Amino acid sequence: MGNATEPTTDVLTVSVDMLNATSSMFTTAVSYLVSSTDKLDLDADTSQFDDDPVGWKVRMREIQGAIMVSSLVQVLIGFSGLMGVLLQYIGPLSITPTIALVGFSLFNVAGNFAGKHWGICCMTIFLIVLFSQYMKNISVPSLVYRRGKGFGMTWFPLFKLFPVILAIVIAWVISAVFTVTDVFPNDPDHWQYGARTDIHKNVLQNAAWFRFPYPGQWGTPTVSAAGVFGMLAGVLASMIESVGDYYACARLSGAPPPPNHAVNRGIGMEGICCFLAGLWGSGNGTTSYSENIGAIGITKVGSRRVVQWGAVIMLIFGILGKFGALFTTIPDPIIGAVFIITFGMVTAVGISNLQFVDMNSSRNLFIIGFSLFCGMVIPDYLKNNEGAIKTGVVELDQIITVLLSTNMFVGGFLGFVLDNTIPGTPKERGLLIWRKLMGEHDPESEEENLKCYDLPFGMGFIRRTFCMQYVPFCPTFERCFRWKSQPETETEMVDVSVISSNGGKTN
Repeated sequence: MGNATEPTTDVLTVSVDMLNATSSMFTTAVSYLVSSTDKLDLDADTSQFDDDPVGWKVRMREIQGAIMVSSLVQVLIGFSGLMGVLLQYIGPLSITPTIALVGFSLFNVAGNFAGKHWGICCMTIFLIVLFSQYMKNISVPSLVYRRGKGFGMTWFPLFKLFPVILAIVIAWVISAVFTVTDVFPNDPDHWQYGARTDIHKNVLQNAAWFRFPYPGQWGTPTVSAAGVFGMLAGVLASMIESVGDYYACARLSGAPPPPNHAVNRGIGMEGICCFLAGLWGSGNGTTSYSENIGAIGITKVGSRRVVQWGAVIMLIFGILGKFGALFTTIPDPIIGAVFIITFGMVTAVGISNLQFVDMNSSRNLFIIGFSLFCGMVIPDYLKNNEGAIKTGVVELDQIITVLLSTNMFVGGFLGFVLDNTIPGTPKERGLLIWRKLMGEHDPESEEENLKCYDLPFGMGFIRRTFCMQYVPFCPTFERCFRWKSQPETETEMVDVSVISSNGGKTN
């Protein structure tokens, strides 16, 4: 996402991403593929199981093919501009339930991890809060080297930039000491066992020092209609979550809401990454990671350099198996503590979008309340009642079930439909302030504000080439200047400078 500040290198986002919580949409879709491959006629060709007696490689190849084909649909939707067209009708009442339910829907995941040992979890939470909130303005002396000046001392904002890293390391070391000294008993039935650092020691011991993943490592991917339709539902739900993540990331980074071309480009690139993930046989697609957005809110670091350095580190860890496996020794309660903090930040960012709408309006109260509640109720019902959707068509059952099992899709879809069908003025819906934050009534201001969404190179050529304004994923795409045709009365005009000076709050 774009960044309104100077780039600052930080490995916080990398550390959070290393916790590697798989997207719920893809997980749900994959579960359908696994169950469907169980029903394959395995007697048709037993030679394929000579080196795979359990048959898991057959499932992996089926999942690979489904991810690769369904990702092409995501590429088409993104780069063709279809997603950007929908953005014309998306406002705060659509974005709020989508983002908020990202955090709300994962409370059980955080609780399950934290519940392994609430003592370690609470200590980690305490350290994160202490470093990120109470000690964020405290700098520590640090030795630096400057060319031409030699060594010197400077003050480094350690606690502001690395609160989560510091908390994880401290809690990790304490858990390791308690594991070695058997303060945490080596008894799986003991309530403190979940905080031991050697629970997954076999992963570290068995991991190879070097391993080079390659395309088709499980064999040639296979494609089936049932698999593709099931995974397609996961991809569609993932796109809905990604749009919400883009807006949340922009809010926390101090950047304006993402324009059409940025969203189109993001969805298209996610599709390409999903295709590569399927080709390499990772077993799941690639999508935006909400926990990293929560990390931005804690550290106030929203630089794209973080993602670039994180990509390099993850490539290295993907090849050096021992180093990647080392992170499996982080006890679950520590991960649960990080989840509680980051999921809470994501939820708060979603709710904060309500500051733009009139919350004294019964219309808006109904939309937001109904969307949030249904976004929790419907997926929970389907989770507890497997096979509840029975249309008579297996593929259709899979699509409907995966979509309705995704909290973000249900809440966001209901908010989108109700906000665009129930009568309400632009001011009541919060669209006036929403649009003005993008500078859409001042072309010069808009161009300046949206520079953070420009491509890192080639912008001179793109601006000189007239036809580029018709390419949906180029920064000069003419549809990014949406809503201009909708005039407003003078009394409805809002001074954005006042909003900015109040930290995004309206009077």
